[in-house]
Amino acid sequence: MDGDGWARLAYLGLLFVAVAGWFVVEHRRRMGRALRMALVWGMIFLGVIAARGLWQDVRDDIAPRQAIVADGARIELPRDPDGHFHLTLSVGGVPVRFMVDTGATSVVLSNRDAERLGIDRRALVYTGSARTANGTIRTARVILEDVTLGGRPEPRILAWVGDGELAMSLLGMDFLDRFASVEIAGDTLLLRR
Repeated sequence: MDGDGWARLAYLGLLFVAVAGWFVVEHRRRMGRALRMALVWGMIFLGVIAARGLWQDVRDDIAPRQAIVADGARIELPRDPDGHFHLTLSVGGVPVRFMVDTGATSVVLSNRDAERLGIDRRALVYTGSARTANGTIRTARVILEDVTLGGRPEPRILAWVGDGELAMSLLGMDFLDRFASVEIAGDTLLLRR
């Protein structure tokens, strides 16, 4: 945790002490009833936080924010709330959600997605390397077969699996170069064949 994180934590601690102090002073004669009400409100608060977190997961996994024109010649991707563009490819019938990364040279699978695709990471030969935000990692080359985008088959994709943890699989320029144009217009990424 950095200095700002500790400062926020200290601020929240002071705020909690102030609210708890007020609560005890205000309800000292009816403490049992007040504690029950505080517990009820605390549970409501936690329920709202959990529901929001689950909704985000459901929205991302079940209803991806991806629009594909029927002929497959033009793909429009709206910017997600995290500020990035995401594209879901079907690899051997398994949906894999990628973050579109124009700063990445290659397609890189996260360890989680590699396992979902049945790739045994222990059997891979890590002969390459890649520089990431977290430092240099070793990489192993894999070929992704039976790939479709919006129902349209894609040629084999050369991808890499790293020996370090990656939060999400990346769709780099190796894949984006398959399109005639890649354009960002406001909050939409347009891919045209």
